[in-house]
Amino acid sequence: MASDDSAALLVNHVRATLGDGPFPAPGGWSHMGAVITDSVLQQRWNYQRQVRPRVEGLQKQWPDAATVSGFRDRISKEGLEKVLRLKPQKNLGLIKELTDHLAQAGVESRQDLHQWLDQTAHRASLRTLKGIGPKTVDYLGCLVGRDDIAIDIHLRAFAKQAGVTISDYAALRSLYEQTADALGHQRSGLEHAVWNHQSTL
Repeated sequence: MASDDSAALLVNHVRATLGDGPFPAPGGWSHMGAVITDSVLQQRWNYQRQVRPRVEGLQKQWPDAATVSGFRDRISKEGLEKVLRLKPQKNLGLIKELTDHLAQAGVESRQDLHQWLDQTAHRASLRTLKGIGPKTVDYLGCLVGRDDIAIDIHLRAFAKQAGVTISDYAALRSLYEQTADALGHQRSGLEHAVWNHQSTL
């Protein structure tokens, strides 16, 4: 658990910087090809300029890839380079690996993944894929409407501005969860509000 002092610092910073809300949750995607692609591409690129346009384009061009099996079939037949407008790279390989992993686990839909992520063992299984860390696992939850918090550089910077010195991923996530609960906000809504604020600085 984070210290009471750290929690108070972050609570005060949220109030002073973001106000009292409400902070709507982002919602994510219902198209599983979009969920998987977003979760991988966001690791390295600017979201608004590079990730979101490709994810939206994927949904328009591959509407039948709304399920994991549908996405897997499209990848098998056509590859990802053209639809995502990318040259071959390791991120494309990870998209395929994550798709295969979820398909083998019997995950087909947004609701399937939402429930599947309830299990600690399932979340741990994602970490066996090279390139999938705790932030991406949490972010997958956000993308399917779970009330999760994914700690990225924006949330780390916001906490540092508040005077918080915690750097450990799990401890910082717990601190944000405490803060959201203390202020009466949805956890994913607070995360999104912080992310939006920091990404415009």
